[in-house]
Amino acid sequence: MFPRTSVCRGAQRAIRRQAQQPIQRRGLAAPASGSFQYQSGDAKGVKFASRDFAGPTTTLALVSKAGTRYQLFPGLTEGLEKFAFRNTNRRSTLRIVRESELLGAELNAYHTRENLVLEAKFLRDDLPYYVELLGEVAASTKYIPHVYNEEVLPLIHFAHKQFLARPTDMAINSAHSLAFHKGLGTPTASASTTPYTKYLSTDSIEAFSKFAYAKPNFAIVANGAEHGELSKWVNQFFDEVPAALPADFPPVSEAQSKYYGGEERIAHDGGNAFVIGFAGSSTFTGKFYKPEIAVLASLLGGESSIKWSPGFSLLAKAAASPGTHVKTKSAIYSDAGLLYTTITGSALNVRETATEVVKIIQNVAAGQITKEEIQKAKAAAKFKELEYGQDVKAGLELTGAGLVHNTKAYQIDEVAKAVDGVTEEAVKAAAKLLLESKASVSAVGDLFMLPYAEELGLKV
Repeated sequence: MFPRTSVCRGAQRAIRRQAQQPIQRRGLAAPASGSFQYQSGDAKGVKFASRDFAGPTTTLALVSKAGTRYQLFPGLTEGLEKFAFRNTNRRSTLRIVRESELLGAELNAYHTRENLVLEAKFLRDDLPYYVELLGEVAASTKYIPHVYNEEVLPLIHFAHKQFLARPTDMAINSAHSLAFHKGLGTPTASASTTPYTKYLSTDSIEAFSKFAYAKPNFAIVANGAEHGELSKWVNQFFDEVPAALPADFPPVSEAQSKYYGGEERIAHDGGNAFVIGFAGSSTFTGKFYKPEIAVLASLLGGESSIKWSPGFSLLAKAAASPGTHVKTKSAIYSDAGLLYTTITGSALNVRETATEVVKIIQNVAAGQITKEEIQKAKAAAKFKELEYGQDVKAGLELTGAGLVHNTKAYQIDEVAKAVDGVTEEAVKAAAKLLLESKASVSAVGDLFMLPYAEELGLKV
């Protein structure tokens, strides 16, 4: 049995639960309204948002503007992510793990190009404990050298090896680099050991954390929590977090992302991946949101949403063989986006399919599509937006990012209305603009067979 002094209030509650009937301890939350809308607010400089879904569990996240776009040196975001939920001024790693296990909770950390996310999933009654834990992690994580050398650095090395072994990931990161150069073009995983072993240390990670965990740079978002309760605990447990960015920290560029385009070819013996990308749409909370890009992505498509059927999308029929896979995605960011199609398979089939992709975009621009195809694409785009926003993980990140980057929550009800309003002419105009602009084309694999952008009729 654990000594009373070694467990926190939350852990003590967990031990007491074992001797009580579960039915006496908790029931379902109050019924939700059915809306996906988030309520947002500000507590002593900390932006927060919540939506109260019925259920006995809560997911809580700290979303920080500390993705690879904002790191000053290679590897800082990865290093900061790997230090999440480790030693703080009050708790050791062992204690944090033990308490969460006693409470039946899950802790996770991950990053995207723009955001670092610290996530906790737990029973609804334990909201105070996990708001307190996130506040403590943000205010007082200890970046210990031996933890870095023995645990953090090996994890980054492993991520680096995984990245180099996946041609598709390399091609997508390459396309982003071509499209945006630095910032959004920075790879989400270190592509070489040299930069991060040169620049990364506990001191540099700690300095970056003071930027990442300053109040102007993060938001707290909860799914399955009453708004007033979340406000109460955020007010109480984030007093020790810095209210402003560190004065001695080098300025991070806040300039709008500029789209460039270009071409890159990388030899690889692990497979073939070909990416054709174009300037896309920002997230709904940004100033450059274009709902017609989401509809165009669904119209092009590639992957079927119906088993045993190729689906309605125009690219579903473009794959040169069953072993060739095609997928179109609209990657949305705070101030820009990238609409891209990924093709994988044998080098010859990828080459033939890439030619078909460009022909189909030309057909859309020329109006050689039916109203029925547009309607199907709008329905699919609307469903994807609603499904994605309803997803707890995506909803938390999109909302937190919206608050941090553009001071408003990501409301998927409004996104769905915007997609409904897209016209056939807007989709055709979007396709025409793609062809008139520079593309971002990345080829990874057998470069003898994979085509150049010029052969496909694309500008780079």
